[in-house]
Amino acid sequence: MFSHIMVGTDDIQRAKAFYDAVLGSLGHKPGVIDEKGRCFYFTKTGVFAISKPINGKSACHANGGTIGFTANSKEEADAWHLAGLENGGVRCEDPPGMRDGVTGKYYLAYLRDPDGNKICALHQVG
Repeated sequence: MFSHIMVGTDDIQRAKAFYDAVLGSLGHKPGVIDEKGRCFYFTKTGVFAISKPINGKSACHANGGTIGFTANSKEEADAWHLAGLENGGVRCEDPPGMRDGVTGKYYLAYLRDPDGNKICALHQVG
């Protein structure tokens, strides 16, 4: 359904270090910076990217928005959460743990990235 997701940042190198760590904990390769200074993470199922806003204004996060990354296990979600905290992320929501969802049970871990974007690692249980 999605081709890509891009979030804004005022500091590409800081954001790249953060996302290299959290996405690396999920098995993804470090981001690639293009000729325009944007950073891309390419996967089989889509692209995640970080960029300075093209309108020249400061980056800001979406109120009510969350970007979820797939984790293959509870342990991988916990490693993602720890990598985020160690690289400038901030705790938000409840601590990592089980939640009931519309389609079953999930293990979720939430963070805000260094620019305030709300992100999570999700492992669907069972």
